[in-house]
Amino acid sequence: MTGIELPEHVRANREYWDATADRWVAAGERSWAQDEPTWGVFHVPQREAPLLPDEVDGMDTIELGCGTAYVSAWLARRGAKPVGIDNSERQLATARRLQDEHDLHFPLLHGNAEQVPYASASFDLAVSEYGAAIWCDPYVWIPEAARLLRPGGRLAFLCNSVVSVLCAPDDENEPPTERMLRPQLGLHRTPWPEGSVDFHLGHGDMIRLLRRSGFEIEDMIEIFAPEGAADSAFGYAPAGWSRQWPVEEIWKARRV
Repeated sequence: MTGIELPEHVRANREYWDATADRWVAAGERSWAQDEPTWGVFHVPQREAPLLPDEVDGMDTIELGCGTAYVSAWLARRGAKPVGIDNSERQLATARRLQDEHDLHFPLLHGNAEQVPYASASFDLAVSEYGAAIWCDPYVWIPEAARLLRPGGRLAFLCNSVVSVLCAPDDENEPPTERMLRPQLGLHRTPWPEGSVDFHLGHGDMIRLLRRSGFEIEDMIEIFAPEGAADSAFGYAPAGWSRQWPVEEIWKARRV
């Protein structure tokens, strides 16, 4: 899609992520170098927060909003056949360099995860750690994930928790408060002062959307800071707050 055809929030997020891609190079390098998946800002191990299925060997997978594509790299090392799509060409440039450095190659597409150029029923697993899970409109990307999945295919995604969004100040570098700063009624699209736009739904709205899109919900895992964890590198997730309230959520669903 050309920039003219892209929705406004996709254009805004492309500009934001291209401008900030350098911030994520070191994190991408670290994640590509590790063998075992870890999730979220506190790097919770897969065994404690099982976002991915136990067995992915032979699966066709798509990572929606792949960034530097380390999740797809973890999948490839476990025998999956991944594809990654991301809105930022500069993020994908890092991913391609890391593919060469690790001699681990799979398709990477520059595009909008709300409109993926693959036929219906092409994949067994659709996954997003942040990525499409917060930067795409859920009323568009979740039905698109359903279209891409074969019957029985899995959707797994990690996003900010609802409570962390409701308690977040407008400045992303400020810690969340112990009171709610924004209403849950109508929660959907959240523009931020730096120009990016993200999306969140309350639990009831998310459940109804997944079911309406053809999914059976299998689990929702709330992620807290591990005991003894230091503050994360992200201002919105201090350890003390995140040990009392969930900072992130994993949703897992099966395409019926």
